[in-house]
This record gives sequence, structure tokens and C-alpha cells, in this order.
Amino acid sequence: MSTRPALSAPTTLRHARILGLGAYRPERVVTNEEIIQHIDSSDEWIRQRSGIVTRRFAREDETVVDMAEAASRQALERAGIETGQVDAVIMATVTHPFQTPAAAPVLAHRLGMEDPAAFDISAACAGYCYAIAQANDMIRAGSADTVLVVGVEKLSDFTDKHDRGSAFIFGDGAGAAVVGVADRPGIGPTIWGSLGERADAITQRESWTDLRPAMETSGRAEPLHWPAFTMQGQTVFRWAVFSMAPVARRAVEAAGITPADLDAFVPHQANMRITDAMVKALELPEHVPVARDIAETGNTSAASIPLAMSRMLEEGEAPHGGLALQIGFGAGLVYAAQVVEMP
Repeated sequence: MSTRPALSAPTTLRHARILGLGAYRPERVVTNEEIIQHIDSSDEWIRQRSGIVTRRFAREDETVVDMAEAASRQALERAGIETGQVDAVIMATVTHPFQTPAAAPVLAHRLGMEDPAAFDISAACAGYCYAIAQANDMIRAGSADTVLVVGVEKLSDFTDKHDRGSAFIFGDGAGAAVVGVADRPGIGPTIWGSLGERADAITQRESWTDLRPAMETSGRAEPLHWPAFTMQGQTVFRWAVFSMAPVARRAVEAAGITPADLDAFVPHQANMRITDAMVKALELPEHVPVARDIAETGNTSAASIPLAMSRMLEEGEAPHGGLALQIGFGAGLVYAAQVVEMP
């Protein structure tokens, strides 16, 4: 009887942390006055409803890979990491306009990486936190030493400017994090999950395959509509307010700390009213600064958390090396939260 050989595998887990952050905001600033040219609304209504004053839109010829490249180069420089040291690239996005190839391998090539693992994930506004969790697990298990995580969206490509419920919310941008090996825990346990029964709360209006019959039918009476994203605002608001605070609390507890130990709270920049409600539900101490990047950047989905954290660090609102609670939630419905040590 032959003896089956045993497979080799890492025997000990390592620690990981974020080594550097990068951010990219497109040049074009879009005011509420420009948005209301296409919807029945007002600057005051948008501010009261969402907290958004301006947002950024990318140029027509500016792609998610372009924005991701700018954010990634900044993150790598700040982390002191050469492109050749990166073992894997994870890109969180729902607005890369190609089913295949993924954006991550294209980005890796742009950055001059020779042969990294590279893939995209689709977890909408929770995508960055999902990708941080994956990068942490890869490093802890030994399948990578350095991982580039990017959250990037060009939501202006998939926003119906005439949709009063969503036209004022979304913006474009990219945020990147370099995650590497550490001598102490720098990323806490991730609390995540999904509620697929509520998939229609935030969704693409039509599937790509639904467009084929319409495009192939000549002389159609009805115009062909672009499959923009739609959202049931009140449904999402109630879910985020009442369901996400307990998730955030569990992430803090899983990290072995209390809210008073936090140096920053960086929620997904979905809506200022949602953020305010979560702060109240968490009973967050007044000394903990809260990210409110949405006022000037809008909701940038997977890019919102790294963009917001980068701003807090750059402006001195949050301390380098401090502990931050980050939580993303959105279409799926999906969510993820973890406590991280800021770079």
C-alpha cells in the first residue's frame, strides 16, 4: 500500500497592515447647480438630503484604470514599495466597462509589474473592505507578501442624470492601499455578509444581455435606454441606519478594543445622514473624528473609504498609526467592516 505524499503549506500565520494610501480625484468639480439642470430639485434639498455640495467627474477619455494608476503610484511611493515587490493586485470596482479582461491585470501592466496575481472583485460600496480582507488573509496565510488594493469607480458613466433619486449622489475617483507583512496585527477581523433577497434595492436597470434584442431590432418604437444604476433610496437608508451600526460594533469588539480606543471612524461615504445616524447608534465618543468626505467628493462607491481616510490623514484630522474603524455597505446588499491601523 503506497503512502500518499503530504502537501506543503505554511504552518504559522503572519500579521499584515496597510503600509501606504493613495488617492485620486478627477479635476472636474460638479456643483449641485449643474446637477439640478436635469432634475427637479435644488441645492438646498440635495444638501439636506445627502450632505453633498460638490462631486468630481472624470473626463470622458479618463478610465477606471487611469484613475487607479494615479492612486496606486501615490500609495506605492508613500509605502516605500517598488512595483516589482507587489505580489498581487486586487481591484474593487463595478464600473469597469468590460466584462473581460479585468481591470487589475491592465493596471499591473501599466505600473510595470511583470507577473503579479491580478483580479477584480464586484462588491459595490463594500468592495474596498472586501479587498482589504482578502489582502490580509493572503498575507497572513503566506500566499503573498505585498498586495496592492484599489477601490475605483467612474460612476458618472452609469448614472442617469435625469433620475431624481440618484443623479445627485454619485461621483468618480480612486483610492489605493499597499498591504504588507507586519510584526503586529494591523488589520482586525472582518465582519461581513450579504442579503441577496434585497438585491433590487440597488441595481443596474437592465442586464447587458437585455440590450441585445433591442439593438438587433430595426425600427423599434421605444428608445434604447442605457443600463444605469438605480436605487431605492428609503430602503437603503433604513437598512444602513438600522443594520450597519451593529456590524460596526461587532468589528470593534472583534478587534479587541472599544469605540473609545478609535482614532477615526471612516464609514462608506453614502449619505451624511446615514453617517450621523451610525455615529449616534455607535455612541461614538466626541473625540473620535468622523470622515465626511462626501460633502466634496460625493458617493464614490468602492473608492470612498480610501479617499476619505487619505483626506483625514493629509489634513491632520486623523493620526498616522492610529486605529480606524472602516465599514462599507451597498448593492447586493453586501457589507464589510474592520478596524485597521492607519499608515
